[in-house]
Amino acid sequence: MASTYVKSVAGLLAAGALLMGATGAAAAERVKIEWWYAISGKLGETVQQLISDFNKSQDKYEVVGTHKGNYEETMAAMVAAYRVNQQPAILQSAERGFMTMLNSGAIIPADELMAKQGYKIDWNDFVKPVAGFYIVNGKPAALPFNSSTPILWYNADAFKAAGFDAPADTWQDLEKQLYALKEKKVTDCPMALPGDYQWSLIENYSAINDQPFGTKANGYGGLDTEFVYNKTSVVGQVARLKKWIDDGVLKIAGQGVSPISLYTSGTCASIINSTASHSAVEADAKFKWSAAVMPHEEGVQPKNSTIGGAALWAIKGKPEEVQAGVAAFFNYVAQPNVQEWWSKSTGYVPVTNAAYAKMKQEGYFKDHPTREIAIEQLSRGEPNDNSRGFRFGNHNQATAILLEEMQAVWTGKKTPQEALDSSVKRGNEILRQYEKLHAGK
Repeated sequence: MASTYVKSVAGLLAAGALLMGATGAAAAERVKIEWWYAISGKLGETVQQLISDFNKSQDKYEVVGTHKGNYEETMAAMVAAYRVNQQPAILQSAERGFMTMLNSGAIIPADELMAKQGYKIDWNDFVKPVAGFYIVNGKPAALPFNSSTPILWYNADAFKAAGFDAPADTWQDLEKQLYALKEKKVTDCPMALPGDYQWSLIENYSAINDQPFGTKANGYGGLDTEFVYNKTSVVGQVARLKKWIDDGVLKIAGQGVSPISLYTSGTCASIINSTASHSAVEADAKFKWSAAVMPHEEGVQPKNSTIGGAALWAIKGKPEEVQAGVAAFFNYVAQPNVQEWWSKSTGYVPVTNAAYAKMKQEGYFKDHPTREIAIEQLSRGEPNDNSRGFRFGNHNQATAILLEEMQAVWTGKKTPQEALDSSVKRGNEILRQYEKLHAGK
């Protein structure tokens, strides 16, 4: 009896081993697609869910996602890896790295990849301000992925206590409201300075107020572009922000403190931040919150804001079967139902009109009105040379210079004009270096 039992157990174990081996072999047959991405926290968790859902949707490919730090760190990791042929198949790169990626010689244009692999993508269905940024000569170089734009978040309870139903449309009237919040002792912090204020309060300020940030349609017209934001109303905008900081109306987050947490904790009554902050605000804010479009200057017909976020780039140097997997993943991400899920889960705007229409038809925006603000702001009017976006070579380096010069303003070491003049001069040197390197490409 014991012998029969032992034999039966052995048989079951052997069968189990065979089954596990078969399953392992099937899993091993999947083509691995390595994707390096840059968003973290709750958004990073959603990326991993996206990957899991794709992997479950088919049995041929397995996307393996790795968080490589922030956008700059992820880009640096890719450059280093590409030099030794250890690059990923997909890279998530921020919009300000567009020209760097485009002229890197390391990418497969998205339209070329999809056409070669037999996928028909309706590129005209992508939301115009989003698609317009990534399209070169009528064809998309990358797949728009996590697209955002800054909006004005506010504490509705605090504004109501100060006698306001909502933030004002203009900077001049908003200023009166912020000072009233402080003078009426509703809050010691009417507004928090966002961490990426150069994007929201300087670049998007320029776009919305129809001010040139650079020549040649902000770089769209050629590599010989030059920064000119030191000669526009940006000078007055920086002076205004400096005054607010000095008067205790605008608060700078301390080291190790997230600017958005100053808002969600209730410490500050407002902040101009990405629409992608929805996930954090919904999870952490314990007060009645809402959002509005960004303000504009008095007497100005506001233009559209510009996109932030990032796109997915297909990287060269991978076998045909891996490229086929990249195309399959891109096709999956672009599907309306996936875009709808992604937008609802994160706060990023849906990048296709089909997804937006689907959400609107289902009444999603009636229940979540703040989710539509970014789309409406991006779609306001027809994008022109000042509001289409920013295509500057080595934009990350120029941005770092701008932030350094702004710090000199906040600390009183330079006037706004002095700092902006210096920033433009140093930034233009970066542009000339890039032009010299890539002219003729």
